[in-house]
Amino acid sequence: MPVYGGAPVLFPTVAFAVFFVVAFLVNWLLRPHHHVWLLAVAALSFAFYGYAPGSRRFVLLLLASALANWLFGEAIARALGPDRTRTPASIRLVRAAVVTNLAVLGYFKYYGWLADGLLPFIPYREIVLPVAISFFTFHALSYVIDIGRGVISPMRLDEFALYLSFFPHLVAGPIVRASEFQPQLREPADPRRIPFAEASRLIVAGLFKKVVVSSYLATEIVDPVFGAPAAHGPLELLVAVYAYAIQIYADFSGYTDIAIGCALLLGIRFPQNFDAPYRALSLQDFWRRWHMTLSRWLRDYLYIPLGGNRKGERRTYVNLGLTMVIGGLWHGAAWTFVIWGAIHGGFLAVERWVRERWRASYPDPVLPAAASGVLRWVLTFHVVCLAWIFFRADSFATASDVIAGIVAGSGPAPLVTTLVLVTIGLALLSQFVPAAAVETVQRGFARWGPAAQVAALVIALTTIDVLGPDGVAPFIYFQF
Repeated sequence: MPVYGGAPVLFPTVAFAVFFVVAFLVNWLLRPHHHVWLLAVAALSFAFYGYAPGSRRFVLLLLASALANWLFGEAIARALGPDRTRTPASIRLVRAAVVTNLAVLGYFKYYGWLADGLLPFIPYREIVLPVAISFFTFHALSYVIDIGRGVISPMRLDEFALYLSFFPHLVAGPIVRASEFQPQLREPADPRRIPFAEASRLIVAGLFKKVVVSSYLATEIVDPVFGAPAAHGPLELLVAVYAYAIQIYADFSGYTDIAIGCALLLGIRFPQNFDAPYRALSLQDFWRRWHMTLSRWLRDYLYIPLGGNRKGERRTYVNLGLTMVIGGLWHGAAWTFVIWGAIHGGFLAVERWVRERWRASYPDPVLPAAASGVLRWVLTFHVVCLAWIFFRADSFATASDVIAGIVAGSGPAPLVTTLVLVTIGLALLSQFVPAAAVETVQRGFARWGPAAQVAALVIALTTIDVLGPDGVAPFIYFQF
């Protein structure tokens, strides 16, 4: 496994609160002075990235990535034909940019894995993995590819440096396209029109999910069970799998909620990244709801270029499998991530095959809509949970022990407490809360006076602090 560099300032900490207050003031004081503002916020973002001693050496890597990809973008744009049409020169430059970015990512993220197992003739060395390298590499790739496709025009260097390093999305997304980010840099922003109620709701919800729900489930059942699965009975193992499904959702969606909320307070809107994924009735639906910006990235820059569904049924299944396996490898250099991706890719292909033949054989519904929906939900949720076992396990052997213990294990279940079950149950039920109800609460909060809003936020943050543990573990997706 790779050794990870130091993490930037964690969102749920006093250090980040102080940093954000400074960033907020700098952002709005300098916003009227466009070029100074770009440089100042970019400088703060680089400082955020290099906060931990282990990350400081990689600030130069982030700077180099920004400069190299900006230069590639400029060269690609100049090589395009009339009306931004592709030319042989522009295609070669795009390929060179893609290869360069993937080579850097591959060296840091996969060299040790290859040398330690797949290619033993390569001399092994311990590589320190820069935090966020996968995310800023995917941002850079989408930028140069979109220029090559004629979708966007090149940014100025100061704009691109801020786009690549902007601290709310730098570490763990969401993956923001340049076409989504660039126009907001050039629009005049008014601090009086900050969507404060929406930002507050996102930040508080994100903190609660991370600090309370994710931390509690990790400590109480997930970490103990996955740390020694052979020592636990089938009920504990099964509940731990369900708990991890909630933990990783609460952890990652909590991060992106906070990231989106912080960006809103700075006048930048990010795309939505989660939409109640555990209410999905199919794996295809799940990937429309889970890490939505990564799903769209894989679709637009991998699945469709591979041929998508345009080259026949068999090729479609192959493309689905390849896309998800590569998506698994993106998460980490380990066979467990490959298996996680293969499970999703395989079931997506099976799901598509069954759906097409079922509709041809049974054009009319066989079961009532409610019963069909429940069965589809149960199947989808358990396929996702099966894949999560490999995602969480530190080895194939650990994952095998978890599955074997669920199927044929025995023993008591002292870790399966009422509070654990209630936490999992309420988290699942929350996926079915109508979006309109959340909007209604948010609009009501927006109508309160400033004093009432501040008081409500103080109460909410105090409650989170009381319910949360001492100290905050890094977000799960920091390692990717």
